[in-house]
Amino acid sequence: MDEVEVVVAHSERATLRVGDVFLKVDADPGRLDGEFEAMASAPVPTPRVLWRKPSVLATAALPGTTLGRLGGPSTGSPEAWAAAGAVIRKLHDAPLPPRPGQAGRSILALAAELDAECELLVTNGVLPAGLVTRNRRVAEAALRPWTAAFTHGDLQIDHVFVDGDEVTGIIDWSEAGQGDALYDLATFTLGHEEHLDDVVAGYGAGIDLDVIHAWWSLRSLLTVRWLVEHGFDPFAPGCEVDVLRSRM
Repeated sequence: MDEVEVVVAHSERATLRVGDVFLKVDADPGRLDGEFEAMASAPVPTPRVLWRKPSVLATAALPGTTLGRLGGPSTGSPEAWAAAGAVIRKLHDAPLPPRPGQAGRSILALAAELDAECELLVTNGVLPAGLVTRNRRVAEAALRPWTAAFTHGDLQIDHVFVDGDEVTGIIDWSEAGQGDALYDLATFTLGHEEHLDDVVAGYGAGIDLDVIHAWWSLRSLLTVRWLVEHGFDPFAPGCEVDVLRSRM
């Protein structure tokens, strides 16, 4: 391979691929330390760490492919989705890591952030007021007490690799820490509601579907403006704005 592939990049961090090596560059060395620690303690398959510098983490590529991507079709079988659900449950049942994660923000902090973001979405004309108001109501169900779990914190569909019906690894642990398990499940199934039952079948008991739906709305409301400002397209078919419209 004679080129560098930019997998994802924004002002906070970037992931590059060179051959079979992934390079994670993070402006916050402490966050990179947390990612390394989470990968080491998570009882699920993760990429093999090749070396680590203060702002760079090098890992080996995982075998297999992702289950799909947000806004695109799923390439995984129902059995593969169920297997992913079982692996996620294993993570959530593990001893808690020491750090709070992206999925562990307090209810008061989340509610304040959500209210401020909803106001900006409407004031700046990013989304229609009715769409924002309806999804803000749906999001209320996520603002409840939860029992902390070991969460990935950014469990997007393209962060989970499978080979056939077996999960070969989970990547990108920057946001890992203590948090709400249902946030992980909602992030994983965002835009792929048709596979929620498969994930639940593998994960097992303890899932409140209303809270999953609420996290779909809450996560989408909080990310739409950030995505636009960082060069991503939440208005693409099947992405965040379509998720919000589906709640109407």
